[in-house]
Amino acid sequence: MHRIDPLSRRHAVPAAVCRGCGCLARQEAWHNTPKSPFSLPFALRCRSQVGYTQVTRLCRTKQLLTVNGEYPGPTIAVNEGDRVEIKVTNTIPSNTTIHWHGIRQMRTAWADGPAYITQCPIEGGRSYVYKFEVVDQRGTLLWHAHYSWQRASVYGAFIIYPRFPYPFKPKIQAEFPIILGEWWNSNADLVESEMMMYGGGPNTSDAYTINGHPGPLYPCSSQDTFVQAVEPGKTYMLRIINAALNDEMFFAVANHTLEVVEVDAVYTKRFGTSAVMVSPGQTTTVLLTVERSLAPSGVIPMAITPYVTSVFPFDNSTAVGFFQYESGAASQPKSLPVNVPNLPKMIDTEFATEFSNRLRSLATYRYPCRVPRSVDKQVIVTISLNLQDCPLGKTCRGYAGKRFLASMNNQSFVRPPMSILEHHYKNLSTSDALSASTFPEKPPESFDYTGVNPVTENMNTKFGSKVLVVPYGTNLEMVLQDTGFLNKENHPIHVHGHNFFIVGQGFGNFDGNKDPANYNLVDPPERNTIAVPMGGWAAIRLKADNPGAWFVHCHLEVHNSWGLAMAFIVLDGLDQSQRLLPPPHDLPSC
Repeated sequence: MHRIDPLSRRHAVPAAVCRGCGCLARQEAWHNTPKSPFSLPFALRCRSQVGYTQVTRLCRTKQLLTVNGEYPGPTIAVNEGDRVEIKVTNTIPSNTTIHWHGIRQMRTAWADGPAYITQCPIEGGRSYVYKFEVVDQRGTLLWHAHYSWQRASVYGAFIIYPRFPYPFKPKIQAEFPIILGEWWNSNADLVESEMMMYGGGPNTSDAYTINGHPGPLYPCSSQDTFVQAVEPGKTYMLRIINAALNDEMFFAVANHTLEVVEVDAVYTKRFGTSAVMVSPGQTTTVLLTVERSLAPSGVIPMAITPYVTSVFPFDNSTAVGFFQYESGAASQPKSLPVNVPNLPKMIDTEFATEFSNRLRSLATYRYPCRVPRSVDKQVIVTISLNLQDCPLGKTCRGYAGKRFLASMNNQSFVRPPMSILEHHYKNLSTSDALSASTFPEKPPESFDYTGVNPVTENMNTKFGSKVLVVPYGTNLEMVLQDTGFLNKENHPIHVHGHNFFIVGQGFGNFDGNKDPANYNLVDPPERNTIAVPMGGWAAIRLKADNPGAWFVHCHLEVHNSWGLAMAFIVLDGLDQSQRLLPPPHDLPSC
């Protein structure tokens, strides 16, 4: 167990946290203000190798795509203000990229990672060095592959240690990531390719995992269970990360209260809860005080189960892990208790909604809530699942012999042949389809979005790579509106390059004349990924102060593959410090 000083400041990260990511060096030369963003040595230099590793789960041994042979991948830990350099080498025949999920990438959009948005993929046998600075962020994030469905196994924790002491008590005995994931007996990339070939729904995962382990409720997994040593009466920090490909998750520790202190690397007003709901891409940091009276046996089960709002097939199983007293005798996995009575039911939308509504920014002098009070541009975005007519001569396995797709404002996103960022930076000809088109700022039709017949009124979506372009410094409001096509569903929407504030949300259709009157402009939660309510809407605000091209997409990978995405470009500002840096010399080409 790695113990930390809860009052850790900059440069307090021990060297051991770099070991898994192939740490080359840590530099500590931060005495002078740099003349350029990369004029000082990098505080953390790492090398990461993407390749196949033999991994066994559920009685199946398979070639699993990993980073440095680890599943989950290595934890990368930095200090607030660090400059980071990570060399990613691709040893497999197919392409890959890595995304540093939640890192704002101020002026360094080239290091963001989504394929064909900010970079061309890293081809087999080649490398790319991601260089960026961690600016005004601290807490729990994640990194993951951002190409095809490689995120199924290529992911890990990204921890930013704070410059100042944590703004909460009590003393923390130790901390550890709790990474929620999925396991496929088959190849996840093949699941996606078959889904896209025939237009049907994907096969579901075979198990959920906690730090890569399914737990004793699955076949052949009694010994493949995550167990963490703890001491009664001590308080621990759990950095909960949902890295699952297609499932939102409930997490709970049997009979214990979890104190929420941070989400998406932003401190929150502290509150207690019996469980948390974490969407793919989201993180939630909680404090757990181990109560001996609640676990006299010395073993405390934890569990995850999906939060389900879809009519599509899903994995309805539960993964279990354990906290166990360090001083207690080791229990055999078959004898460990597995009951977690405070774990919500899979369809508990009421709990998910209540949990989301309790989140509030800290809004203090040191950690202010910089929510835009006024709006320069409002964009209304419908989030839809679609049925597409089957092309002539093709076999389609979706509903009624059609294809499943997804869209934003009836635009199903298609990745262009070169990256949008490079296209924008080089100012290529406006005759090109990408630069000549703009993303619609409102739905093509106004209707009862959540009251439609799920099938008979469904629209065929249009295809393209349209982008929204905004000037530097724009106060942007996006209203994300779920629709009832195919089914109402909770959608985790991730915005790259910016944090945003959730100023309002609700069920039904957004009413522009009434709903803004109830916005929270005092202490709304600040996030990078929002779970848009099933059959409802969410209004988010951000200041577009990071030049570059940025992806906005559903973090359910099945929906992302179907086209539930868009991109927006933030133009350069007038000052040199408000302009995108030039591309690195080793930027991959298409």
